[in-house]
Amino acid sequence: MRRSADELNKMRKAGKVVAEMHEATRAAIRPGITTMQLNEIASDVIAKRGARSNFLNYHGFPAVICTSPNNMIVHGIPGDYALKEGDIISIDCGAIIEGYHGDAAYTAGVGEISDVARRLIEVTERSLWAGIDQLVKGNRLHEVGRAVQNVAEAAGFSVVREYVGHAIGTAMHESPQVPNYWPGTPGPTLKEGMVFAIEPMVNAGGPETYELDDGWSVMTADGSLSAHFEHTIAVTDNGPEVFTLA
Repeated sequence: MRRSADELNKMRKAGKVVAEMHEATRAAIRPGITTMQLNEIASDVIAKRGARSNFLNYHGFPAVICTSPNNMIVHGIPGDYALKEGDIISIDCGAIIEGYHGDAAYTAGVGEISDVARRLIEVTERSLWAGIDQLVKGNRLHEVGRAVQNVAEAAGFSVVREYVGHAIGTAMHESPQVPNYWPGTPGPTLKEGMVFAIEPMVNAGGPETYELDDGWSVMTADGSLSAHFEHTIAVTDNGPEVFTLA
């Protein structure tokens, strides 16, 4: 779906709130802080900006952010887990302004982290930007996944298949989906005004996953580390515009 200038402006506002949630939580990451404390920091930003959370109560999800440490890929529920030196933590945030959504994620290290963890974070973020670069008018949507996959696999990592990016607007998850790999077809032609959440999830080991009994938390099947980066981006006449940049 193509969004009007007014709709895009509302999505910019939502994106700014998400970017502020990123800044506030990232600044608080340190050994000893709990994932629930990070959730409270993000919740304060939402309240202060007059936004609503699109995560809280989404199919019953009990928090305003997802916190996924180490070998947890996505959808981690904030709780009493205290971050430790050497951990990595993926934080996924969302917000609604005037009925329009923003959605973005990042992965950060806690103190000194391993070389593998550092390289995984760097490659995953680089794969996101490679995907974003494909969001130009006239291109085909699934070139995003090809670009993400090329960067991740060239580094010796793997791309998660079961969880993908998506269009976004008046709902957080809209069609079409945006795989983080080449699905074998080029997908729809990109037009000005389309908005997508691109979100590579990259594992240091294999791509296989499993879900914990909480019904949310998704883990790497082989116990390897995983990183997750995401932005909300509009296709414009001047190339991709990222709404969730700090």
